[in-house]
Amino acid sequence: MLFESTEMRGLVLKNRFVRSATWEGLANEDGSCTSRLIDLMAELAMGGVGLIISGHAYVSREGQASLRQLGIYDDKLLPDLIEMADAVHREGGKIAVQLAHGGCHGAIKITGLETLGPSVPDETRGFSCREMSENDIAETVLSFGKAALRAKTAGFDAVQIHAAHGYLLSQFLSPFYNRRTDAYGGCLENRVRIVLEVLNAVRRAVGKDYPLMIKINSQDYLEGGLTVDEMVKVCMLLEDAGIEAIEMSGGTVNEGSRYKASRTLTLELQEDEVYYREAAVQYKKKVHVPLILVGGIRSFSVADNLVRNGMVDYIALSRPFIREPFLVNRWRSGDLRTATCISCNACFRPARQGEGLHCVVEECMNNKLMNREY
Repeated sequence: MLFESTEMRGLVLKNRFVRSATWEGLANEDGSCTSRLIDLMAELAMGGVGLIISGHAYVSREGQASLRQLGIYDDKLLPDLIEMADAVHREGGKIAVQLAHGGCHGAIKITGLETLGPSVPDETRGFSCREMSENDIAETVLSFGKAALRAKTAGFDAVQIHAAHGYLLSQFLSPFYNRRTDAYGGCLENRVRIVLEVLNAVRRAVGKDYPLMIKINSQDYLEGGLTVDEMVKVCMLLEDAGIEAIEMSGGTVNEGSRYKASRTLTLELQEDEVYYREAAVQYKKKVHVPLILVGGIRSFSVADNLVRNGMVDYIALSRPFIREPFLVNRWRSGDLRTATCISCNACFRPARQGEGLHCVVEECMNNKLMNREY
């Protein structure tokens, strides 16, 4: 079943493997694509990935969250985005753009712009920002819609709204971040309001026949954060609003999170895989939108069982594709050995240093061997 063709609002995917959005640190300083970033997307398509989701692309300048992050905030970025989509299509792949805003976790040292969030935190929150006015919210919603139209214009096959990991839309959903007392805070129906407004703005921009997905936390793993029960209720509202697929992740970039989205765990047993298994079970009880599940999946048999048992509809991988961009083709050929990624997170070190994301395990092993020899 992992290699069967599926359809998502007219978008035909050749298998059920998804490259989960991953910050690559390979864009230019203004957020435009580089040849290295375009080549990476093309390589993933060559490697057999059914649907590639780009790294989180910021929809407005103050929404940038990371060094050399992909941008989609201005029409001037369209030529390079067109080249990225074309490169994937030439290799027979499909690609979506993830639309994002960093919120209070914006990269103020890079942008020089003040950070915006749902509410001003107290000293225990671990971040600072200006509380968004209703006008700020309206402008941000509009920015998501404009960015979605750019994605469609550039030839991307779908868009995904980023509402996970403690970035802006995730912040509104989370009572840890959202202390507002107006129509955008308090009860869950108010906290989800901006997410639904973004969804509607994107739908108006791209039309009813264009695939639209969202990424959401299973839970925040923060005291006072979004819970699994709340996540399910949010997803039910998203289903009513006409979302095509929901990707489930978890954790935030906040230092107080018990777990980050990219955990540094040694997954020695298959029983240790699938970080959000129980949340997925709760999701499937009440939500009928196709579920894309990411987090700790490393074995072909685990992925196969998740789909065959009806727990998920698509398998999303992030770090395994950093180490093995051709992993899907390897599995398809019959080589079903577990993905060689060891979940060490060392791949993000060069990205933080401005060198771009790549696996450094082999480099570390070679350095150790050289140190022994000399």
